[in-house]
Amino acid sequence: MDNNFFKNLEKKTGVNMKDILELANSLQGANFQDEKTVRNVIKRVSKIANKPINSELENKIVDSIAKDGKQLDFNTISNMLNNKK
Repeated sequence: MDNNFFKNLEKKTGVNMKDILELANSLQGANFQDEKTVRNVIKRVSKIANKPINSELENKIVDSIAKDGKQLDFNTISNMLNNKK
């Protein structure tokens, strides 16, 4: 991808693209039905996005992904983080 694209994205979001790419690589082949794996991913995304979450929201996300079988992607987690109350 174009290096300027990543630089512009980093400026707009404040998120380091290296962190995103490392996270994306670590997700390949991960077992998202494993609660521990899902919790680790949620914590990493929360840290990268600089959006702390409480245990109630973390549990809701884990239930949604690991137990209900929802697909794990950045939009799913981002929507849950943005809709936290």
